[in-house]
Amino acid sequence: METGTIILIVVGLYLLISLLTGIIPSLNISKSVSGFVAGDRSMNVVILYFVIGASIFSSFAFLGGPGWAYSRGAAAFYIIAYGVIGIVPLYFFGPRAWRLGKRYGYVTQAELIADRFDSKFLSIMLAILSVAVFIPYLTLQMRGAAFVLNVISEGMIPEWAGAAVTYAVVLVYVYFSGVMGVGWSNAFQGMFMMVLAWILGLYLPNALYGGVGNMFQEIMATGHQAMLQAPGLAADGSTWSWWGYSSAVIVSAVGFSVWPHFFMRSFAAKSPKTLRLSVVLYPTFLLFLVPILLIGFSAIVMFPGVEQADSILPYVLMQLDLPAVVIGLFCAGALAASMSSGDAILHSAASVGVRDGISKMLPAPPSDKNERLMIQILVLVIGLIAYLFAVVVDISIVALLLGSYGGVAQIFPIIFVMFYWSRATKAGAISGLMGGIIVNTIFLIFPEWQPIAMHEGVYGLIANIILLVGVSYATNPDPKETVDKFMNTGLLDK
Repeated sequence: METGTIILIVVGLYLLISLLTGIIPSLNISKSVSGFVAGDRSMNVVILYFVIGASIFSSFAFLGGPGWAYSRGAAAFYIIAYGVIGIVPLYFFGPRAWRLGKRYGYVTQAELIADRFDSKFLSIMLAILSVAVFIPYLTLQMRGAAFVLNVISEGMIPEWAGAAVTYAVVLVYVYFSGVMGVGWSNAFQGMFMMVLAWILGLYLPNALYGGVGNMFQEIMATGHQAMLQAPGLAADGSTWSWWGYSSAVIVSAVGFSVWPHFFMRSFAAKSPKTLRLSVVLYPTFLLFLVPILLIGFSAIVMFPGVEQADSILPYVLMQLDLPAVVIGLFCAGALAASMSSGDAILHSAASVGVRDGISKMLPAPPSDKNERLMIQILVLVIGLIAYLFAVVVDISIVALLLGSYGGVAQIFPIIFVMFYWSRATKAGAISGLMGGIIVNTIFLIFPEWQPIAMHEGVYGLIANIILLVGVSYATNPDPKETVDKFMNTGLLDK
């Protein structure tokens, strides 16, 4: 049997197992909206740990991470830097969101915020923002899957077909199982890709150089010192400025815990204790990034000139004399990274789009059954839109993610003041969010207008905070009973 055929059989078996893992949970969860969106608030520590970890580290980590290490060197360390601090806010926000969700039935982030500020407009606005940043994030995952299948098949599987096959599996189990299908499939995919990442990340430096230390010495000896010096290289090959590096870390860390699909897992936990324990354990998942970056560094000297840096992992695999089954397993691991985020994003985008957007614009709230059906239909629609972007748009995987982070980071100030500043008002929240998004978007489109070259999200956050605080002080306080509902720290922090 030919090598390519064996590889595709292994990948096909992986996709089948993923499908079954995602479908089976639908048998034990209620058919309500709460069951589909929040899993009847029943996720234990193990499932929640992998949902939180695997839903963040995705094609961006498994393909974009090695791609940046290969093409930009030390710049890739920003991924570890923001992950270390980005999870911290969820330790404080999460249990409060869980208790409020349990008491008042919230299952999405925007429901929580819109109720605090008594604003249907804010709910719709957050729904639009969430879906807008989710689509490029989902596109990123699809492109990652397409890269892998295209390279391992040596071009026989075009990228449009690779993305279609992989995400047909994701669409099926998300459609039928909702968040619990996402949770169980993430547990399987997370364990699978972590094991394979460590094996490959240690194997390549040893096979190619005789060890990790020898690998870095060879990089230095062959004139690639700049690749090992922080802050690394910019996209054009010049040295990335510290302004650019540090601002990317700040924006990514601020946006990390308020990604709607990430924050929504607070509502799915079995208890606040379960959630906090999962958050405390989460940094162990970051260890997965160490071997991932070693993969990229190992290719700098041995495989120069690969134009599509994001495909360096499958490219290197195909250059080595490895058994076809082994190559198939590692490629399946890359697909696991893509799917473990793609399913969470797809599920959350549809849930937010209906719960916080479409249903708020209808003359009467839909029934529970109809709302669930609407979410399932939107799963298919958003999946199709992201797929069209994936096969048409040609942008770096990490660039896609960085662009999305600038928008989603604008949610953080509202979440913070919702729990910790009683003087924040509806007008202040709306003004801050709109101002932050507008400024972020302007500098994203026209980076040459920036006074200092850094991530556009920082400028958005500055405008956001100034407007949030200034307008809040300039307007009448929100009703005390509404504010107290979210500010009762004695109750919420237990």
